[in-house]
Amino acid sequence: MEWVKTKECAREFMVGVAEMTVEFGKGCRDIVKQSLVNEDSFIVKNLGRDSYIGKKLRGPCAKLFAKLSFFNEYLPEDKDPLHAWSVIFFVFLFAFLALYVNFERDPDAPPVKQVFLHPPSASRVVLPDGRNMAYKEQGVSSHKARFSVIAPHSFLSSRLAGIPGVKDSMLEEFGIRLLTYDLPGFGESDPHPKRNLESSATDMAFLADAIGVKKFWVVGYSSGSMHAWAALRYIPDRLAGAAMFAPMVNPYDPMMTKEERRRTWNKWTRRRKFLYFLARRFPRFLAFFYRRSLLSGKHGQIDRWLSLSLGRRDKALMEDPIYEEFWQRDVEESTRQRNVKPFVEEAALQVTNWGFSLSDLKLQKRKQSSYVLSWLKSMFTETQEYTGFLGPIHIWQGMDDKVVPPSMTDFVHRVLPGAAVHKLPYEGHFTYIYFCHECHQQIFTTLFGTPQGPLSIPINVDQATQETNIEQQEVVDDDDYATN
Repeated sequence: MEWVKTKECAREFMVGVAEMTVEFGKGCRDIVKQSLVNEDSFIVKNLGRDSYIGKKLRGPCAKLFAKLSFFNEYLPEDKDPLHAWSVIFFVFLFAFLALYVNFERDPDAPPVKQVFLHPPSASRVVLPDGRNMAYKEQGVSSHKARFSVIAPHSFLSSRLAGIPGVKDSMLEEFGIRLLTYDLPGFGESDPHPKRNLESSATDMAFLADAIGVKKFWVVGYSSGSMHAWAALRYIPDRLAGAAMFAPMVNPYDPMMTKEERRRTWNKWTRRRKFLYFLARRFPRFLAFFYRRSLLSGKHGQIDRWLSLSLGRRDKALMEDPIYEEFWQRDVEESTRQRNVKPFVEEAALQVTNWGFSLSDLKLQKRKQSSYVLSWLKSMFTETQEYTGFLGPIHIWQGMDDKVVPPSMTDFVHRVLPGAAVHKLPYEGHFTYIYFCHECHQQIFTTLFGTPQGPLSIPINVDQATQETNIEQQEVVDDDDYATN
């Protein structure tokens, strides 16, 4: 009997709670109607049927509802269409959300790999402003290097990328010293409070000074190319040449023709276009998207993270376990500081004013000033002064690249006709530079010619004679000791 009484009390209590909830909902509805839907409310005055906006939208909405009125034939005759379709819409919305949540928590789905924080492993140099720059060195040592190469990394990458998959034996064969570094705020490098492309080129020059490099080649891949372009503009006297792979340029560059801009933007997904729009107009809003994707603490597919549309060969490469392992390790290093600001800055740099134009890099004769001294100098000297970058620029472009479309390279070649463009049929954005030994051989041969190995270190004759005499003396001493 006590159990039955407890059960009845619990039932009556739940009925009372339900009635109170219903009455509370009705009260909230009445409050909303009186405060927001009343004729004197702000919403009705500005968005109601008799408001300016309401009058403007009344005609188009009436036409739209007239076109969709044939759906009302499928409703019961005793149901109001407005009420019925509002219920159908909300039911459909809740069903979609339920399916989405169920999909996200599918127990049969493979587990998502967590982003792992690795111990620090980079070498560091201290820049003049006190910041630490992390870098990685590959290939031959400084005193044996025939060629020094510095490679700034692309978006969502780090110093670990470099030239992906390049073998140390090949660097040794060509006598190359390869240096890669973390951009400010990426990897183990300290952030820069007010960085731009000029400061990026200056950091590159400071790094070269700190490790004893006078002249070097700069390698730019994808979005990392904008830092290479900046080096060509701001520190041209430090560069021996430039090698670009699918080089990114500003898609809003005013020098682009309508056809070049159309061919470029048509290759991108709507999400990527929207992210570029945010980066250009509202860069702070990018932080929300990057925290949910890049800094979520979980690995994801690169095409989803960066909103890329990939060709057939690029998709096949992404499924390769070797590439996947390399890329995930690179991402873990790129995001190790868990700070969204460097990614927002990098995205904004791509689509805003660079501070220079690619036409500034074009090799051309310097215009003579009207001063008399300049005219007299030109009369007695035969040397002609030039502006722009004097060294070679090589560009490799995959013709099936949908990340950086070939139309961008066509634009660069139009502006810089002196650049040597190597078009690669059937190659995508990743396939030519990632883990391709034959491709790396072709690239280095194009840039540096026949491999000659590292430099041989000359030995001082007097020093060699002295070392020989010391060795001979040690041998004589040993013989005397053995005899005694």
